[in-house]
Amino acid sequence: MSLRIVFAGTPDFAARHLQALINSEHHIAAVYTQPDRPAGRGKQLQASAVKQLAEQHNIEVCQPASVKSDEAQQQLAQFNADIMVVVAYGLLLPVAILETPRMGCINVHGSLLPKWRGAAPIQRSLQMGDAETGVTIMQMDIGLDTGDMLHTSACAIEATDTSASLYDKLAQLGPQALLEALNGLAAGTLQAIAQDDAQATYASKLTKAEANINWQLSAEQIDRNIRAFTPWPGSQTKMGEHLIKVHAAHPVAKQHSTAPGTILAASKEGIDVATQNGALRLIKIQLPGKKPLAVADVLNSRADWFAPGLCFALPESQS
Repeated sequence: MSLRIVFAGTPDFAARHLQALINSEHHIAAVYTQPDRPAGRGKQLQASAVKQLAEQHNIEVCQPASVKSDEAQQQLAQFNADIMVVVAYGLLLPVAILETPRMGCINVHGSLLPKWRGAAPIQRSLQMGDAETGVTIMQMDIGLDTGDMLHTSACAIEATDTSASLYDKLAQLGPQALLEALNGLAAGTLQAIAQDDAQATYASKLTKAEANINWQLSAEQIDRNIRAFTPWPGSQTKMGEHLIKVHAAHPVAKQHSTAPGTILAASKEGIDVATQNGALRLIKIQLPGKKPLAVADVLNSRADWFAPGLCFALPESQS
C-alpha cells in the first residue's frame, strides 16, 4: 500500500532519507525544511540539502519559521497526508501538528532508544564508550524522543569511529529502517513497543567548552572524546601560547609517573602524552593558521614545540 507522506527535514542526513522515499512506492505530497540560511565566505543564502533535493524532483517545499501558528497547521492539513516523516527537521512540533496526519508523525532518531534521547545521540554514545548504536523509527508524541518504537537497526561502534563516520553509518541504516517501518505501518503488521523510561539516558547538546582536552582523564576517555567531538566542536589543547587542534590520537600502553599533559616522547610515530591513566599518542594535529598534518610532518618544522618534558596546558589554564 502506498502512503501519502509529508516529509520534514533539513541536513544531508535527512536528504538521504528523503531520497529513499522518493525512490519508493510512496508519494511525497510536500517537504518541510528550515528557511534558507547565510553560508560560506560571502554569507549568501543557501538552501538546505532537503530543499535542494525536493526541488530537483518538483516537490512542493514549505519553509515556515514556526509551525505553531494556525496558518501553518491549516497548510499541513491541506496536504491530506497519511503520515508525516520527520528527520532532523530542527523545529519542535506542537500537538496539533502531531495529530494532523491520519497516522500521526514518525521520527528517525540516531540512537537505540531509550538510550540517548536528545540533541547529540551519536556523539554521546561514542563518548561514553558504547559498543553499538543505531537508529530507531519512533512514533512521535509530545515528549522528547519518548514515543513508541516502531523499528530499530543497530551497528557496531569501532575503535576508530568518529562522530562523522558514525553519522555516515547511520545515514546508511536509517533509510532502509524507515522504509521497513512505513511498509509495516501501511500493511498493518507493525507492533509498536513502548520505551522503558527507567532505561533512558539523555544526550545533551555539545558545547565549545568541551573542546579543551582534559589530560587528567584516562587515555581511553580522552581518545573517545576526541573522536566524539570530530568534526565539531573539535578538540584542542595549548602548548605555551600556541593553540593546538588534535584531529586523531589513540591510547598506547605506556606506564609513567609523570604529571598529566607532559610529553613523554615525540617521534614520527606520534607524540606520546601522559594522562591520568596511561598515555595518549597524538598522530594528526593542526598548528595555528595551518592545515591538519601527520605528526611526523609537524615535527619536521616544529620539533622544539613538542620536546619531551614540555607540558600541555590543563583545562583550567587553557582559556
